[in-house]
Amino acid sequence: MGSSLGQFFKQYLEPIKLNDVKVNWRTMDLSYLLEDKYSMHFANTVKKATPVYGAGVILKAYNIDGDVRIKYRDQSDFENIARQFGIFQEWKDGVPRTAYKGVVVFRHQTSRRIFLIGPESLKLLQIEES
Repeated sequence: MGSSLGQFFKQYLEPIKLNDVKVNWRTMDLSYLLEDKYSMHFANTVKKATPVYGAGVILKAYNIDGDVRIKYRDQSDFENIARQFGIFQEWKDGVPRTAYKGVVVFRHQTSRRIFLIGPESLKLLQIEES
C-alpha cells in the first residue's frame, strides 16, 4: 500500500508491464550509472533532446522524431503539462516526484523519451539554453 495507501495504484502502477525480454546484464557496460559519471551522461542525453516551446507543446512533441524536452515554469505549469500527458503530477519537497535535478523523464505511447525540464534544471546540468 505504501504511504499513499494505494490511491495511485490503479492509475500509475497497475499498467506497468514487467520486462519479458532477456537481458544479459553481465555483458553490458553500466559504468555510466555510477554517481561520478551519471550526471554528465544524463546532461548529455537531455542536451541532445529537441527543445519544444510555446503553445501546443504536447502536439509539437508528438511530431518530433527522437527525444523531446519541454520546460515547465513552476509547479502549476508542471502539473498542467503532466495532466495532459497523463503522468503523475505529485509534487514533494519543492520538486516533482521522480525528478532528477528537476527533470522528469518518461515515455509516452512511443519509444521516444520526453524530458520535463524545471526552471533551474539546465543550469544544474550545466546545459546552455538553446
